Amino acid sequence: MTAGGGPAAERVVAAGRACGLTTAVLREWAGLGTPKQVEYLARYLEAERSSREASKRAALLRRCALPAPKTFDGYDWSAVSWPEGFGRDDLLGLSFLEGREDLVLMGDVGCGKTHMASALCVLACQARVEARFFTASALVMRLRRARDEGRLDRELAQVGRAALLVVDELGFLPLDPDGARLPFRVVSEAYERQSVVITTNLEFSRWGQVFGDDQMAAAVIDRVVHHGRLLQFRGESYRVRHALMQQG
Repeated sequence: MTAGGGPAAERVVAAGRACGLTTAVLREWAGLGTPKQVEYLARYLEAERSSREASKRAALLRRCALPAPKTFDGYDWSAVSWPEGFGRDDLLGLSFLEGREDLVLMGDVGCGKTHMASALCVLACQARVEARFFTASALVMRLRRARDEGRLDRELAQVGRAALLVVDELGFLPLDPDGARLPFRVVSEAYERQSVVITTNLEFSRWGQVFGDDQMAAAVIDRVVHHGRLLQFRGESYRVRHALMQQG
């Protein structure tokens, strides 16, 4: 007596296809076994699929290079002001990645901007979407070193592979004109190809101070605003509220 099909056979096909196996062969073998044999095969292939997916997620998280991976468990949303038509569910669903939309997380220090950006990277990796995380200063140093070693185009291509690119702490340190051209290239090449998330404590009107060039800053703002949304953060620093060293 053969299985001939049924739910277990369909599980064999679905799990096997996810592992890169051939549909025709899977259907043939799923129809040859007894119900117990087909169930065993389905469970084996599902375990293989789960193992591969876990390995993929772990590899993506390592490549993302988060300094301190975060999640949204227990996240304090009280400091966040949402733009019209975009809310928490949209953010957690990563819907902005589908449209290659950008996010600017702007506001007071210590209100959860970097935490949010890090947690978005973790969510993306869990969804098997490639993400990369850089502070603005680290990105400049990395690209400058690549340029000096004659491999800038290759480095930009590596950065450009990520569907989600985070540039953290824009404005914490000013960029010299030479260094500012490098993240400008990243944002320009990401336009309508990647989603860029920028965290900053500076309003757009002050970005010229960061890039050392008002026109370059305006060009960056123009790109991130065109397909982007602004999330504003206001409130007391989380680190100050929970500091061990308290003023008397």
